[in-house]
Amino acid sequence: MTIVISVFELFSYRYAIPMADTREIFRVPSIVPLPKAPLFIEGIVNIRGAVIPVFDVRKRFRLPKKAPHPADHLVVAQAGPRLVALRVDRVLGIEEVDLEHVEDAAAITPQMTYVTGVAKLPNGLVLIHDLRTFLADSEALQLDRALDEALPQ
Repeated sequence: MTIVISVFELFSYRYAIPMADTREIFRVPSIVPLPKAPLFIEGIVNIRGAVIPVFDVRKRFRLPKKAPHPADHLVVAQAGPRLVALRVDRVLGIEEVDLEHVEDAAAITPQMTYVTGVAKLPNGLVLIHDLRTFLADSEALQLDRALDEALPQ
C-alpha cells in the first residue's frame, strides 16, 4: 500500500500533508490580519469568494519568522470540517510513498504533535502532518469567534 502526499518546504525543511486533504495551491495573495484569532493564524484570504484562515505554520513549528513574499505558496487544504490555507516557502510536488517507508510518529516519540508519520524518501525525511489536530478545541473556538466578529452575517 502507498500514501500520496503533497510535499512543501519551510525554512529548508520538508513537510507534507496527505494529498487527500490538499485542495489547491496558489501564489500568496494579500493576507488580511484577523483580530482576536489564535496567535498562529496569520490572517484570512479570499479565494473565489471563500474566506479562508491562513495558518502560520512557521510559528506553530517554532521556525524563524518570514514576511510574506510573492514567491511563497498557499496550500489550501481540508482540516477536518474547516478549509484552511498554509503559507509555505514553496511546494515541491507530490510523492507516492510505500507505507513501509513511513514511520508512525507516535512510535518515534509520543509528544510529536500534529505529525502522523515520517516518510523516509531517497533524498531525506519528510514529516507528514495531520491538519485535523493542528487546532486545539479552544483555538478552533477562538478562530470561529474571530471570524464571526470580522465577517458578520
